[in-house]
Order: sequence, then C-alpha cells, then structure tokens
Amino acid sequence: MSKLGWGLMAEEERKVVVESMTAHNVASSRGYGGFGALGHSVYHRELLPRLVKGSWNGPISHIATSGTHTAAIARSGELYTWGRDEGDGRLGLGPGRGPNEAGGLSIPSEVKALTVPVSAVSCGGFFTMALTEEGKLWNWGANSNYELGRGDKVGGWKPQEVPSVEDIRFIQIASGGYHSLALTDEGKVFSWGHGGHGQLGHSSTQIRSIPMTIEALADEKVVYIACGGSSSAAITDKGKLYMWGNAKDCQLGAPGLPEVQSSPVEVNFLTEDDGLGTHNVLSVAVGASHALCLVSRS
Repeated sequence: MSKLGWGLMAEEERKVVVESMTAHNVASSRGYGGFGALGHSVYHRELLPRLVKGSWNGPISHIATSGTHTAAIARSGELYTWGRDEGDGRLGLGPGRGPNEAGGLSIPSEVKALTVPVSAVSCGGFFTMALTEEGKLWNWGANSNYELGRGDKVGGWKPQEVPSVEDIRFIQIASGGYHSLALTDEGKVFSWGHGGHGQLGHSSTQIRSIPMTIEALADEKVVYIACGGSSSAAITDKGKLYMWGNAKDCQLGAPGLPEVQSSPVEVNFLTEDDGLGTHNVLSVAVGASHALCLVSRS
C-alpha cells in the first residue's frame, strides 16, 4: 500500500512524500526528505525507495502520511511517528517538538502516550488519528478547525479518546487536510472538522465540532471511506461510489457539479461504452485535486 501527500497550502508542503509497504511488511520511503519526512535521519530528497529502519519489533501492519509527517503501526499494535511537527503536537511525542527542535523527528519514534494497541492510523494536515483494536477513536495535534472532534478547539500532543462516540465501534478511519471520516461496523459514516468545501457531506459548509452521521448515506451500507485534502468518498456494499466536497478541479468524477458539493453524489463514471460493462468499485484514493478507483467487473 502507499500514500501520497496532498500538497497543502505552502509551497514547502507541495513536495511529495511517498511511503509504501512491501510484500514482507517493511516500510520504505522516497521523495522529499525535508523535516525528516522520510524517516532516514536525512533531510534531502531520495529518488529510489529506501528502507525505513525503526525500533519496532516484527513487521509493519499499517502506514499513513500527510506529506510531511508519517505514522506506522507495528504488528503488535504500537504506533510510531516521524516527520514535521510545528509545535502542534501532530506526532504525539510530547512537548518540545517544534520546528527548531527537529533533530529527533527524522527517525521513527514510538508514541508512548498512546497506551492502547491500535489497528489503523490516518494523518491529517496537522493532526493524527488512530483506531484502536477495540474500535475506538483517539487523536491529537492541531484543532483550530475542530479536527479532533472533541467539541472544543483545544489541541495538543497527548492522545485522547474522542468522547462523544465512545459507545460506537468503528472499523475504518480517514483524514483530510482539516477534516476526518470514520466508518462504523454497521456501515454508517461520521464526519467532523472543517466543512468549507462541503467535505463533511452534511449539505452545508459549516464546521462540525463533534462526529456526526452523514444522513445522506443513511440508507446505504458503506464498506470503505477515503479523504482527500478537502473532499471525501465512500463505497457501498453494492459497489457504488459516492463523493463530495471540493470539485473545483473535477476531482469528484461527476459532470456539472458546483465547485462546492456539500452532499454525497453517486459517481457513474464507467459505462458499457468503456468496455468494462457493469462493475463494482472496490477501493478509492483521493488526493488534493484528483482521485483513483479500483473496480471489478460484476
């Protein structure tokens, strides 16, 4: 699996970082190495994939990156992070991890404040979210746009459980620049954070300070979710793809949409004329201004 950064805002964050996992469950990285993003104890560019050597024991089970910070989960459930932390706490490694103290950020470090085993992780623009083996949401980092879903704007480096959904079991998470999605074991999708491009799917551009169910998908059983920088996607058990959010660069794959698409729209982008016939969408990946899908014939 691999993840590409979205290229958020500043030019220095437009450099691409690619993190990938091999068939042997080891992590490799290449691309822009500024701020220690590659995890190699170097800050220059790497043209070819290079093994990320962390202190974890055994194989890596999951990785995620936002472009300037990265997270990896060891098979035993420990979380490791590395890369840029501008004092917002996105790495979860404690205080004193600002831009002038980057020496320890270029190698993977265990998030010891996260005391529960995790099964998945997502990296937002300036925050990080983890899914525990019990299906609970924990997050940390910047929170000026309610990215952490705690009902207030208090952020910080210390991982905390998202309080309003403690009784719900989640099975997948995804994070964009300033928003997140979470999928329950019943196929319902929750969203929160910045909604200025309609990326929350609530038929408005308002911020949501706590996780809220996307009612437009209430009649569907969703099995997969994804976030781009300011757009979102969901796949149903019937193989249908829905997308919403920023459509300025046609990244939602449906013609005639406004630049801000604030409710999910079904993407019918393949027809019999394309030579594939009827199909199901299996997976989707969303970047800043484009998206890719994996489909299968019915």
